[in-house]
Amino acid sequence: MPASKQKVAIARVLQDEGYIHSFEVKEDVKAELTINLKYYQGKPVIELIARASRPGLRLFKGKNALPRVQGGLGIAIISTSQGVMSDHMARQKGIGGEVICYVA
Repeated sequence: MPASKQKVAIARVLQDEGYIHSFEVKEDVKAELTINLKYYQGKPVIELIARASRPGLRLFKGKNALPRVQGGLGIAIISTSQGVMSDHMARQKGIGGEVICYVA
């Protein structure tokens, strides 16, 4: 898929949280992002990806209102003033931001 700074940041969060095996950005005429999925017992680790914010309706949450995905078993990816991070990391840092998507 075409690469962008936000897509690379989301892939980095997914890798840090253990949802993907690895990712690579190929710099040719157009930068291309390749993601290698992670599997457990023959099934993909990622069962659900749901977009929260969209161009017509941005979803912002404060530090006390960050969502818990599937009772804490999944993550929400948040775009904050300190970069893109998981909801767990945003809670630790005490910051809120735009909820980009949910992953479980």
